[in-house]
Amino acid sequence: MSKLVTIYGGSGFVGRYIARRMAKAGWRVRVAVRRPNEAMFVRTYGVVGQVEPVLCNIRDDASVASVMKGADAVVNCVGVLAEAGKNTFDAVQSEGPERIARLARAAGIKRMVHVSAIGADMESASDYARTKAEGEAAVLKHQPDAMIVRPSIVFGPEDEFFNRFAGMTRLSPVLPVVGASTRFQPVYVDDVAQAVVKGVVGDAKGVYELGGPVTMSFRELMNLMLEVIRRRRAVVKIPFFAARIMAFAFDMLQAVTLGLVKNGMITRDQVKNLRKDNVVSPDAAGFDDLGINPVAMVAVLPEYLWRFRPSGQYDAIKESAKNLRSS
Repeated sequence: MSKLVTIYGGSGFVGRYIARRMAKAGWRVRVAVRRPNEAMFVRTYGVVGQVEPVLCNIRDDASVASVMKGADAVVNCVGVLAEAGKNTFDAVQSEGPERIARLARAAGIKRMVHVSAIGADMESASDYARTKAEGEAAVLKHQPDAMIVRPSIVFGPEDEFFNRFAGMTRLSPVLPVVGASTRFQPVYVDDVAQAVVKGVVGDAKGVYELGGPVTMSFRELMNLMLEVIRRRRAVVKIPFFAARIMAFAFDMLQAVTLGLVKNGMITRDQVKNLRKDNVVSPDAAGFDDLGINPVAMVAVLPEYLWRFRPSGQYDAIKESAKNLRSS
């Protein structure tokens, strides 16, 4: 019988690519999510019955333990960019990974991969970065041979970065940017998945920082995106002091409405994170050590951002027509 992997958060942005690669490698895949009815699409990644979404609440021991029964390996992809209700940074990114690692060890599962993030730091002023570091420490405490991957900002068709800002260009002549000079090393989502697979099959362990081949500032990334979607917009730098005031207002609005109005703009914690570069450390293990050649942004962005062009899929045809008329 083929081996089984349980992927916590396996229907999310990164998790679905890991699930697809594991299925292609012949593994049975159990996708553990809070809403399995919304994750039925993962079944198409393999043959009938190979990939199955199952109900799991990462905040509950019994729930986490039940979905790892019989598994040969576990992967944790669960994380939050902003707190909402009971899904706090501590509950999801600190306590959640500890729970999975501890229960996997009790079940005799020796292979675990944990998806963290560049910038994880116990001493960080950001709760996001602090809890990412706490989650890593908890995983290594119970699973010392685990693989931990720390990607920079992840891009791909379902990302919430380029898609979000490209969508804003439809509504506004300007693009407001907090931390315009902050540097990022965007990494393609399927490259992250490829790295995770190496940990699942036992070819890698330890901590790896994953960044793409190009390092760019936030402003440069926005200019690249604008070039891809063929729109002209002013990229406006928002000073950190102004960003803190804005974030405080949005956070308070979410609090006083008891979460009915979500802060989908920017939080105070995100402002803290944007003060630090999000790039691979000089001495960190990375893609080279895993034998992976990361894909460049320019090779992928046009494949999914074309829909934000003024004429969408017909934009290239219109440009060709203009060249014909001018000649």
